[in-house]
Amino acid sequence: MLAHEFILPDQNGVKHRLTDFRGKWVVLYFYPKDDTPGCTKEACSFRDNLSALASKNVVVMGISADSSESHRLFTSKYNLNFLLLSDDSKEVIKKYNAWGKKIAYGKEIIGIQRKTYLIDPQGHIAKYYEKVDTENNIHTKEILSDLQKLQKDT
Repeated sequence: MLAHEFILPDQNGVKHRLTDFRGKWVVLYFYPKDDTPGCTKEACSFRDNLSALASKNVVVMGISADSSESHRLFTSKYNLNFLLLSDDSKEVIKKYNAWGKKIAYGKEIIGIQRKTYLIDPQGHIAKYYEKVDTENNIHTKEILSDLQKLQKDT
């Protein structure tokens, strides 16, 4: 399935299209909120593993409904070295089925669900991660393992 196209601003207000990254693998991850415990662990795991991902021709992009300014502060505070995109309308978040019911602090609420898409260099969704574990770099390690398998098959 072809990944949904979008144009969204990053932490510096620069707009990016998904098609700008054709020819590269893209880790497109959706997360609830900047500078919260789980989201910070997830972002720092991508930061800490970015060189391993980049060596496999991968670009990492995170999307939340936070503003570009919030993203700028988050990237600065944690030295994040990849794009964070702002979807304040939640249009892209909804297109990627990352909006819906979830449990937060023991309550069922409606909000951004933590999901990740691995998009191949031709723009197709190669893998989808619905249950994302933010602890111990498990998610990033899983992506690296899946990339190794997928890149062997191409």
